Amino acid sequence: MTTPPSALLGPAEIRDLAGRLGVRPTKTLGQNFVHDGGTVRKIVRTAGVREGERVVEVGPGLGSLTLGLLEAGADVVAVEIDPVLARQLPDTVAGRGDGLSERLTVVLQDALRVEELPGEPPTALVANLPYNVAVPVLLTFLERFASLERVLVMVQAEVADRIAAPPGSRTYGIPSVKAAWYAEAHRAGTVGRSVFWPVPNVDSALVALERREPPTTRATREQVFAVVDAAFAQRRKTLRAALSRHAGSSAAAERALVRAGIDPQARGETVDVHGFARIAEALLDADVPTDAPVDAPAGTPAGTPADGQDGVA
Repeated sequence: MTTPPSALLGPAEIRDLAGRLGVRPTKTLGQNFVHDGGTVRKIVRTAGVREGERVVEVGPGLGSLTLGLLEAGADVVAVEIDPVLARQLPDTVAGRGDGLSERLTVVLQDALRVEELPGEPPTALVANLPYNVAVPVLLTFLERFASLERVLVMVQAEVADRIAAPPGSRTYGIPSVKAAWYAEAHRAGTVGRSVFWPVPNVDSALVALERREPPTTRATREQVFAVVDAAFAQRRKTLRAALSRHAGSSAAAERALVRAGIDPQARGETVDVHGFARIAEALLDADVPTDAPVDAPAGTPAGTPADGQDGVA
């Protein structure tokens, strides 16, 4: 049974519900709640959600998108870090239509710490991701849940550009390469600021990803990603210089790059994920510890990609 059009939350209901719960949206948790039903349905349509499909949603908040996914007939597992919001979500859903609660499972947990999900493995991730952790959450779920065939997430517009950027573009960097390891990504639309409460200070966009096989390589994902981190730690440097510490010396880095078919004078933003996989494999053949951590440049917060492309709002 699907929900009637009136089942979605409107602006007044969002504010009333937040007020009754004593919820004040915080930048720390990246909370901006969507209150426009048309936007919610646009997200669900763009995601191609099918009736009966198992969908995981991260950061459901007050339930706007959750109700839209349920309206489309999906079975939803919602991962929420805020205990107040997690407890309220089933009651909100139950009050909007008969039988909806039966298709909702709420997981009270930090999305970055989720190792497994209850029930059938999800085939889609559809979410309005908290801006401050958008890229880490996206990459974590692509890594941990191989059942995900496709993803549609709303993120800061600048972050959407970086995730979907092709090699050679100004915005291409760590998120672009690491997302490309798992999937093909593209911008799937823009979202106006006025559909959120509170109104954010940045523009938002949808980015869609379709799962594909990772590059064929004898190097591990961790080894490839370590090379990516090193290449963009100082992105203005040539790869020969940027990888010198990682490879043990500039000469070793140059040999590995030549073996991988990459110009040692090229920069990281010109190399696609397959090229980085070849570099990691060449370093592996040279017996270089290619999964060694890379020091971030001065001023880079701990846990933040070295080129600053984590999407913090």
